[in-house]
Amino acid sequence: MSRTIQLRIVSPERVLLEVEVVSVRFPGADGAFGVLPRHAAMVSLTEPGLLRARTVAGEEVEFLVHDGFAEVRGDRLTVLTRSAERPEEVDLERARRAAERARARLRNDRARVDLARASAALRRALVREKYGRRS
Repeated sequence: MSRTIQLRIVSPERVLLEVEVVSVRFPGADGAFGVLPRHAAMVSLTEPGLLRARTVAGEEVEFLVHDGFAEVRGDRLTVLTRSAERPEEVDLERARRAAERARARLRNDRARVDLARASAALRRALVREKYGRRS
């Protein structure tokens, strides 16, 4: 009986993290999910937000994850995400500029704006601002 979970965070560019943990909490499309060893198999969409995990050594690992998928299978949780970063790596000025660009696109009535893309960009920028500010 396994007492740990192998957590893997993968972006299109690379594997960002691969570590053995005892618990994980991540933002899903239906709210936050908690995953412990022996969790039932599942697949979920992820939402922009903070993923937190506790390692076997008791350390807390945090990553900002964005749109993607999470799959629990056996003793492994794989998070496939558009992008991810540690909160302390967030460029706050860049996040503020991205949020303002997205707000401007959403306010512009005359422009042909893809509302879903602009809203998603705004959500990502706001999450980066929120959690990057803590660092």
